[in-house]
Amino acid sequence: MLNKLMVNLLLAASVVALPVSYASAEVLDEDIEITDTVSDGDDTSDDAAMELQSADAVANYEVDGSLFQQITDLEQEKVLMQLEKERAQLDLELDRLAAEKIKLHMEIDTLSGRAEQQQQELENAKAKLEAETAKLEKQKAALENEDEQPVVKSTRAASADDEKTEVKKVTELFKLVNIFGAGNQLQATVADLTTGQNKKISVGRSIDGYTVKSISLDDGIMFVDPDGNTQTLNVVSGK
Repeated sequence: MLNKLMVNLLLAASVVALPVSYASAEVLDEDIEITDTVSDGDDTSDDAAMELQSADAVANYEVDGSLFQQITDLEQEKVLMQLEKERAQLDLELDRLAAEKIKLHMEIDTLSGRAEQQQQELENAKAKLEAETAKLEKQKAALENEDEQPVVKSTRAASADDEKTEVKKVTELFKLVNIFGAGNQLQATVADLTTGQNKKISVGRSIDGYTVKSISLDDGIMFVDPDGNTQTLNVVSGK
């Protein structure tokens, strides 16, 4: 019986303590929520303050003389120095190319001058050779003429000898047909005994190698034959 009473008391105490504990837990939760709310409010205020401070710092930041400005200036100077160095190198290359170009033009001019000089020397040598050739041709022609002259002379001499042997009497070649005219203007007609043709002759005229020396009504016609001898052709001898 006593034990049963003790159990009932414990149960009653548990029932009473349970609402109190639950209430305490609820109060604790509310305190935590309030604390969290207050903490969130404090954090928001801190963030706003920090943002405002950052904005003020950015607005009040002095670029001139700052470390950032110094770094930027150093980088710009470095880039400019590199550009100047490259520009100087390009200028040197351009100067070198200009010098090479001048040297090349000088070499071309030198070669052109040598070529012209050699061409002139060749022209002079050619002209000299042509002059020597012409001189040799003249000498050769003179020698050939000298060699031919004895032959011509001997041929002429032989021809003269033949002509001497072949000289005929004028009466064997021609026949006096008539004499006409008056005074110093006498002319004559002779007949060629070989062809039968009549030929008119006058003083000084040559016919078949015989030259008429004079014409006379009494003496007839006097000829000078190729040998230089005088032959007469008259009516009597021509019959």
